[in-house]
Amino acid sequence: MQFIDLAAQYQHLKTKIDTRIAAVLEHGQYIMGPEVQELEAALSDYVGVKHTITCANGTDALSLALMALDVKAGDAVFCPTFTFFASAETIAFAGATPVFVDSDEKTFNICPVDLENRIKQVIDAGELKPKVIMAVDLFGLPADYPAIKEIADKYQLKIIEDAAQGFGGEIDGKRAGSFADIATTSFFPAKPLGCYGDGGALFTDNDEYAALLQSLRVHGKGKDKYDNVRIGMNSRLDTIQAAILLEKLAAFPTELENRNRAAKNYTNDLQSQFVAPFVPEGYLSSWAQYTIQVDNREQVMQSYKEQGIPTMIYYGTCMHQQSAFEHLGHKEGDFPIAEKLAKSVLSLPMHGYLCADSVE
Repeated sequence: MQFIDLAAQYQHLKTKIDTRIAAVLEHGQYIMGPEVQELEAALSDYVGVKHTITCANGTDALSLALMALDVKAGDAVFCPTFTFFASAETIAFAGATPVFVDSDEKTFNICPVDLENRIKQVIDAGELKPKVIMAVDLFGLPADYPAIKEIADKYQLKIIEDAAQGFGGEIDGKRAGSFADIATTSFFPAKPLGCYGDGGALFTDNDEYAALLQSLRVHGKGKDKYDNVRIGMNSRLDTIQAAILLEKLAAFPTELENRNRAAKNYTNDLQSQFVAPFVPEGYLSSWAQYTIQVDNREQVMQSYKEQGIPTMIYYGTCMHQQSAFEHLGHKEGDFPIAEKLAKSVLSLPMHGYLCADSVE
Protein backbone atom coordinates (compact mmCIF):
# COMPACT_ATOMS: atom_id res chain seq x y z
CA MET A 1 0.00 0.00 0.00
CA GLN A 2 1.21 3.51 -0.85
CA PHE A 3 0.86 6.38 1.62
CA ILE A 4 0.06 8.70 -1.34
CA ASP A 5 -0.40 6.82 -4.60
CA LEU A 6 0.72 9.22 -7.33
CA ALA A 7 1.15 6.33 -9.77
CA ALA A 8 -2.54 5.44 -9.53
CA GLN A 9 -3.50 9.03 -10.26
CA TYR A 10 -1.18 9.18 -13.27
CA GLN A 11 -2.57 5.96 -14.71
CA HIS A 12 -6.07 7.37 -14.39
CA LEU A 13 -5.12 10.64 -16.14
CA LYS A 14 -2.28 9.35 -18.31
CA THR A 15 -3.75 9.98 -21.76
CA LYS A 16 -4.85 13.53 -20.96
CA ILE A 17 -1.62 14.46 -19.17
CA ASP A 18 0.56 12.99 -21.90
CA THR A 19 -1.40 14.90 -24.53
CA ARG A 20 -0.96 18.14 -22.59
CA ILE A 21 2.78 17.61 -22.19
CA ALA A 22 3.15 16.76 -25.89
CA ALA A 23 1.43 20.05 -26.79
CA VAL A 24 4.01 21.99 -24.76
CA LEU A 25 6.84 20.10 -26.42
CA GLU A 26 5.37 21.02 -29.79
CA HIS A 27 5.04 24.76 -29.19
CA GLY A 28 8.26 24.98 -27.17
CA GLN A 29 7.24 27.81 -24.83
CA TYR A 30 8.62 26.16 -21.73
CA ILE A 31 8.63 29.25 -19.50
CA MET A 32 5.42 31.28 -19.02
CA GLY A 33 3.79 29.55 -21.99
CA PRO A 34 0.05 29.75 -22.72
CA GLU A 35 -0.80 26.92 -20.34
CA VAL A 36 0.41 29.05 -17.43
CA GLN A 37 -2.14 31.77 -18.18
CA GLU A 38 -4.82 29.14 -18.78
CA LEU A 39 -4.08 27.55 -15.41
CA GLU A 40 -4.13 30.90 -13.59
CA ALA A 41 -7.59 31.63 -15.00
CA ALA A 42 -8.85 28.16 -14.08
CA LEU A 43 -7.48 28.43 -10.54
CA SER A 44 -9.08 31.86 -10.04
CA ASP A 45 -12.40 30.42 -11.13
CA TYR A 46 -12.07 27.39 -8.84
CA VAL A 47 -10.91 29.27 -5.74
CA GLY A 48 -13.26 32.22 -6.31
CA VAL A 49 -10.75 35.08 -6.47
CA LYS A 50 -9.94 37.79 -9.02
CA HIS A 51 -6.25 37.01 -9.40
CA THR A 52 -3.99 33.96 -9.40
CA ILE A 53 -0.24 34.42 -9.77
CA THR A 54 1.71 31.19 -10.22
CA CYS A 55 5.31 30.79 -9.07
CA ALA A 56 8.06 28.22 -8.67
CA ASN A 57 7.06 26.61 -5.35
CA GLY A 58 5.05 27.07 -2.18
CA THR A 59 7.92 28.50 -0.16
CA ASP A 60 8.49 31.19 -2.79
CA ALA A 61 4.76 31.90 -2.69
CA LEU A 62 5.00 32.70 1.04
CA SER A 63 8.09 34.85 0.49
CA LEU A 64 6.39 36.73 -2.34
CA ALA A 65 3.33 37.35 -0.15
CA LEU A 66 5.53 38.76 2.62
CA MET A 67 7.36 40.96 0.09
CA ALA A 68 4.07 42.29 -1.30
CA LEU A 69 2.94 43.18 2.23
CA ASP A 70 6.28 44.95 2.88
CA VAL A 71 7.23 42.71 5.79
CA LYS A 72 10.72 43.56 7.02
CA ALA A 73 13.05 43.72 10.02
CA GLY A 74 11.26 44.89 13.16
CA ASP A 75 7.93 43.37 12.11
CA ALA A 76 6.18 40.56 13.96
CA VAL A 77 4.45 37.87 11.91
CA PHE A 78 2.23 35.50 13.88
CA CYS A 79 2.20 31.88 12.74
CA PRO A 80 1.42 28.47 14.23
CA THR A 81 4.24 26.57 15.88
CA PHE A 82 2.70 23.26 14.77
CA THR A 83 3.42 23.47 11.04
CA PHE A 84 6.05 22.84 8.38
CA PHE A 85 9.32 24.78 8.63
CA ALA A 86 8.64 26.93 5.53
CA SER A 87 5.98 28.93 7.40
CA ALA A 88 8.46 30.33 9.91
CA GLU A 89 11.48 30.14 7.60
CA THR A 90 10.06 32.64 5.11
CA ILE A 91 9.26 35.09 7.90
CA ALA A 92 12.85 34.98 9.13
CA PHE A 93 14.14 35.14 5.55
CA ALA A 94 12.24 38.41 5.12
CA GLY A 95 14.11 39.77 8.15
CA ALA A 96 11.02 39.76 10.35
CA THR A 97 10.44 37.86 13.59
CA PRO A 98 8.12 34.84 13.72
CA VAL A 99 5.87 34.94 16.77
CA PHE A 100 4.60 31.45 17.37
CA VAL A 101 1.04 30.61 18.35
CA ASP A 102 -0.35 27.49 19.99
CA SER A 103 -2.81 25.12 18.31
CA ASP A 104 -6.51 24.55 18.72
CA GLU A 105 -6.82 21.17 20.44
CA LYS A 106 -9.68 19.92 18.22
CA THR A 107 -8.77 21.23 14.75
CA PHE A 108 -4.95 21.36 15.13
CA ASN A 109 -5.04 24.79 13.42
CA ILE A 110 -3.85 28.10 14.86
CA CYS A 111 -5.77 28.94 18.06
CA PRO A 112 -7.54 32.33 17.85
CA VAL A 113 -7.52 32.78 21.63
CA ASP A 114 -3.78 32.22 21.91
CA LEU A 115 -3.25 34.33 18.78
CA GLU A 116 -4.82 37.40 20.40
CA ASN A 117 -2.86 36.80 23.59
CA ARG A 118 0.42 36.70 21.63
CA ILE A 119 -0.50 39.90 19.78
CA LYS A 120 -1.15 41.65 23.09
CA GLN A 121 2.19 40.43 24.45
CA VAL A 122 4.05 41.83 21.44
CA ILE A 123 2.25 45.17 21.77
CA ASP A 124 2.98 45.35 25.50
CA ALA A 125 6.67 44.51 24.95
CA GLY A 126 6.97 47.32 22.41
CA GLU A 127 9.98 45.84 20.61
CA LEU A 128 8.28 44.61 17.42
CA LYS A 129 5.54 45.98 15.17
CA PRO A 130 2.63 43.52 14.73
CA LYS A 131 2.22 43.25 10.96
CA VAL A 132 0.77 39.99 9.60
CA ILE A 133 -1.04 36.83 10.70
CA MET A 134 0.09 33.80 8.69
CA ALA A 135 -2.50 31.07 9.18
CA VAL A 136 -2.01 27.53 7.88
CA ASP A 137 -4.82 25.26 6.67
CA LEU A 138 -3.40 22.18 8.34
CA PHE A 139 -4.07 18.65 7.05
CA GLY A 140 -6.75 19.94 4.65
CA LEU A 141 -8.93 21.90 7.08
CA PRO A 142 -9.18 25.69 6.70
CA ALA A 143 -8.24 27.65 9.80
CA ASP A 144 -10.89 29.60 11.73
CA TYR A 145 -10.86 32.62 9.40
CA PRO A 146 -14.01 34.30 10.78
CA ALA A 147 -12.27 34.56 14.17
CA ILE A 148 -8.87 35.38 12.63
CA LYS A 149 -10.38 38.15 10.50
CA GLU A 150 -12.02 39.69 13.54
CA ILE A 151 -8.68 39.75 15.37
CA ALA A 152 -6.83 41.08 12.31
CA ASP A 153 -9.30 43.94 11.92
CA LYS A 154 -9.12 44.74 15.65
CA TYR A 155 -5.33 45.12 15.56
CA GLN A 156 -5.05 46.35 11.94
CA LEU A 157 -3.09 43.34 10.72
CA LYS A 158 -2.94 41.72 7.29
CA ILE A 159 -3.64 38.00 6.79
CA ILE A 160 -1.72 35.46 4.72
CA GLU A 161 -3.47 32.13 4.22
CA ASP A 162 -1.15 29.19 3.60
CA ALA A 163 -3.62 26.95 1.76
CA ALA A 164 -1.08 24.41 0.52
CA GLN A 165 -2.72 21.60 2.47
CA GLY A 166 -6.17 23.16 2.54
CA PHE A 167 -6.69 23.59 -1.21
CA GLY A 168 -10.22 22.36 -1.92
CA GLY A 169 -11.36 22.89 1.67
CA GLU A 170 -14.29 25.16 2.43
CA ILE A 171 -16.00 27.26 5.09
CA ASP A 172 -19.73 27.71 4.41
CA GLY A 173 -19.19 27.09 0.70
CA LYS A 174 -16.28 29.54 0.36
CA ARG A 175 -13.07 27.85 -0.73
CA ALA A 176 -9.60 27.82 0.78
CA GLY A 177 -7.38 30.38 -0.87
CA SER A 178 -10.02 33.10 -0.68
CA PHE A 179 -9.95 34.00 3.02
CA ALA A 180 -6.95 36.34 3.28
CA ASP A 181 -5.43 39.49 1.86
CA ILE A 182 -3.07 37.12 0.03
CA ALA A 183 -3.29 33.32 0.03
CA THR A 184 -0.69 30.84 -1.14
CA THR A 185 -0.53 27.22 -2.19
CA SER A 186 2.10 24.64 -3.08
CA PHE A 187 1.89 22.19 -5.96
CA PHE A 188 4.42 19.84 -4.38
CA PRO A 189 3.41 16.36 -5.62
CA ALA A 190 2.05 15.20 -2.25
CA LYS A 191 -0.34 18.14 -1.86
CA PRO A 192 -4.09 17.73 -2.58
CA LEU A 193 -3.48 19.45 -5.93
CA GLY A 194 0.10 18.70 -6.88
CA CYS A 195 2.22 18.70 -10.03
CA TYR A 196 5.11 16.44 -11.03
CA GLY A 197 7.83 18.69 -9.66
CA ASP A 198 7.77 21.97 -7.79
CA GLY A 199 5.20 24.71 -8.24
CA GLY A 200 3.17 27.26 -6.31
CA ALA A 201 0.60 30.03 -6.62
CA LEU A 202 -0.81 33.08 -4.85
CA PHE A 203 -4.44 34.21 -4.72
CA THR A 204 -5.82 37.68 -4.08
CA ASP A 205 -8.75 39.96 -4.83
CA ASN A 206 -6.53 43.02 -4.50
CA ASP A 207 -5.52 44.50 -7.87
CA GLU A 208 -2.50 46.31 -6.42
CA TYR A 209 -1.14 43.18 -4.74
CA ALA A 210 -1.66 41.18 -7.94
CA ALA A 211 0.30 43.64 -10.07
CA LEU A 212 3.06 43.73 -7.47
CA LEU A 213 3.28 39.94 -7.27
CA GLN A 214 3.41 39.63 -11.06
CA SER A 215 6.42 41.95 -11.02
CA LEU A 216 8.12 40.42 -7.98
CA ARG A 217 8.08 36.87 -9.38
CA VAL A 218 10.13 38.00 -12.42
CA HIS A 219 13.04 40.00 -10.97
CA GLY A 220 10.91 43.05 -10.13
CA LYS A 221 10.00 43.44 -13.80
CA GLY A 222 8.56 46.71 -15.12
CA LYS A 223 7.45 47.27 -18.71
CA ASP A 224 9.87 44.66 -20.09
CA LYS A 225 12.57 42.19 -18.98
CA TYR A 226 15.26 44.87 -18.94
CA ASP A 227 13.18 47.36 -16.94
CA ASN A 228 13.52 46.29 -13.31
CA VAL A 229 11.61 48.63 -11.04
CA ARG A 230 12.06 46.78 -7.73
CA ILE A 231 14.04 43.94 -6.17
CA GLY A 232 12.22 40.69 -6.85
CA MET A 233 13.10 37.04 -7.40
CA ASN A 234 13.14 34.46 -10.18
CA SER A 235 10.08 32.35 -9.38
CA ARG A 236 8.06 31.20 -12.38
CA LEU A 237 5.96 28.08 -12.85
CA ASP A 238 7.22 26.18 -15.87
CA THR A 239 4.77 25.43 -18.67
CA ILE A 240 4.92 21.64 -18.48
CA GLN A 241 3.90 21.73 -14.81
CA ALA A 242 1.03 24.08 -15.69
CA ALA A 243 -0.09 21.66 -18.39
CA ILE A 244 -0.10 18.78 -15.91
CA LEU A 245 -1.99 20.84 -13.32
CA LEU A 246 -4.73 21.75 -15.81
CA GLU A 247 -5.68 18.09 -16.15
CA LYS A 248 -5.27 17.40 -12.45
CA LEU A 249 -7.45 20.41 -11.57
CA ALA A 250 -10.18 19.09 -13.89
CA ALA A 251 -10.13 15.78 -12.01
CA PHE A 252 -9.77 17.38 -8.58
CA PRO A 253 -13.49 17.61 -7.61
CA THR A 254 -13.89 13.85 -8.09
CA GLU A 255 -10.69 13.15 -6.15
CA LEU A 256 -11.95 15.42 -3.36
CA GLU A 257 -15.17 13.42 -3.12
CA ASN A 258 -13.11 10.22 -2.88
CA ARG A 259 -10.91 11.70 -0.15
CA ASN A 260 -13.95 12.71 1.91
CA ARG A 261 -15.53 9.29 1.42
CA ALA A 262 -12.34 7.59 2.60
CA ALA A 263 -12.05 9.96 5.58
CA LYS A 264 -15.65 9.25 6.61
CA ASN A 265 -14.99 5.50 6.53
CA TYR A 266 -11.77 5.93 8.50
CA THR A 267 -13.57 7.94 11.16
CA ASN A 268 -16.45 5.47 11.45
CA ASP A 269 -14.03 2.63 12.12
CA LEU A 270 -11.33 4.37 14.16
CA GLN A 271 -13.11 6.84 16.44
CA SER A 272 -13.71 4.18 19.08
CA GLN A 273 -9.95 3.48 19.33
CA PHE A 274 -8.26 6.83 18.67
CA VAL A 275 -9.00 10.55 18.59
CA ALA A 276 -10.26 11.06 15.04
CA PRO A 277 -9.97 14.38 13.16
CA PHE A 278 -12.58 17.01 13.92
CA VAL A 279 -14.32 18.99 11.17
CA PRO A 280 -16.44 21.88 12.49
CA GLU A 281 -19.98 22.50 11.26
CA GLY A 282 -19.95 24.27 7.90
CA TYR A 283 -16.35 23.24 7.10
CA LEU A 284 -15.12 20.87 4.40
CA SER A 285 -11.64 19.34 4.59
CA SER A 286 -9.60 18.38 1.54
CA TRP A 287 -7.84 15.75 3.67
CA ALA A 288 -4.27 16.46 2.69
CA GLN A 289 -3.59 14.03 5.53
CA TYR A 290 -5.90 11.95 7.69
CA THR A 291 -4.34 12.50 11.10
CA ILE A 292 -5.30 10.77 14.33
CA GLN A 293 -4.11 11.21 17.92
CA VAL A 294 -2.89 8.09 19.68
CA ASP A 295 -1.23 6.92 22.85
CA ASN A 296 1.98 4.91 22.46
CA ARG A 297 2.57 6.21 18.95
CA GLU A 298 5.60 4.06 18.15
CA GLN A 299 3.71 0.93 19.14
CA VAL A 300 0.71 1.86 17.00
CA MET A 301 2.90 2.68 13.99
CA GLN A 302 4.74 -0.63 14.35
CA SER A 303 1.41 -2.47 14.42
CA TYR A 304 0.37 -0.81 11.16
CA LYS A 305 3.79 -1.53 9.63
CA GLU A 306 3.47 -5.23 10.41
CA GLN A 307 0.25 -5.20 8.38
CA GLY A 308 1.95 -3.47 5.42
CA ILE A 309 0.27 -0.11 6.12
CA PRO A 310 2.53 2.98 5.93
CA THR A 311 2.11 5.83 8.40
CA MET A 312 3.74 9.24 8.71
CA ILE A 313 4.30 11.85 11.43
CA TYR A 314 3.41 15.47 10.64
CA TYR A 315 5.02 17.27 12.56
CA GLY A 316 7.24 15.75 15.22
CA THR A 317 9.09 18.96 16.06
CA CYS A 318 7.31 22.29 16.55
CA MET A 319 8.76 25.52 15.21
CA HIS A 320 9.67 26.85 18.66
CA GLN A 321 11.70 23.65 19.20
CA GLN A 322 13.76 24.04 16.00
CA SER A 323 17.47 24.82 16.39
CA ALA A 324 17.12 27.68 13.90
CA PHE A 325 14.79 29.50 16.32
CA GLU A 326 16.62 28.71 19.53
CA HIS A 327 17.53 32.39 19.86
CA LEU A 328 13.86 33.25 20.48
CA GLY A 329 14.23 31.68 23.93
CA HIS A 330 11.21 29.39 24.07
CA LYS A 331 11.08 26.52 26.51
CA GLU A 332 9.09 23.33 26.86
CA GLY A 333 5.57 24.07 28.03
CA ASP A 334 5.25 27.42 26.22
CA PHE A 335 2.90 25.85 23.65
CA PRO A 336 1.31 22.91 25.47
CA ILE A 337 -1.28 21.88 22.88
CA ALA A 338 1.15 21.94 19.97
CA GLU A 339 3.75 20.04 21.98
CA LYS A 340 1.16 17.39 22.84
CA LEU A 341 0.16 17.04 19.17
CA ALA A 342 3.79 16.71 18.08
CA LYS A 343 4.13 13.69 20.37
CA SER A 344 0.81 11.99 19.64
CA VAL A 345 -0.34 12.47 16.02
CA LEU A 346 0.17 10.14 13.10
CA SER A 347 -1.24 10.15 9.59
CA LEU A 348 -2.70 7.25 7.61
CA PRO A 349 -2.68 6.70 3.82
CA MET A 350 -4.81 9.27 2.01
CA HIS A 351 -5.19 10.17 -1.65
CA GLY A 352 -7.87 10.58 -4.29
CA TYR A 353 -7.69 6.96 -5.51
CA LEU A 354 -7.88 5.14 -2.19
CA CYS A 355 -10.35 2.29 -2.74
CA ALA A 356 -12.77 0.98 -0.12
CA ASP A 357 -10.83 -2.26 0.36
CA SER A 358 -7.64 -0.32 1.10
CA VAL A 359 -9.44 1.90 3.61
CA GLU A 360 -10.84 -1.17 5.36
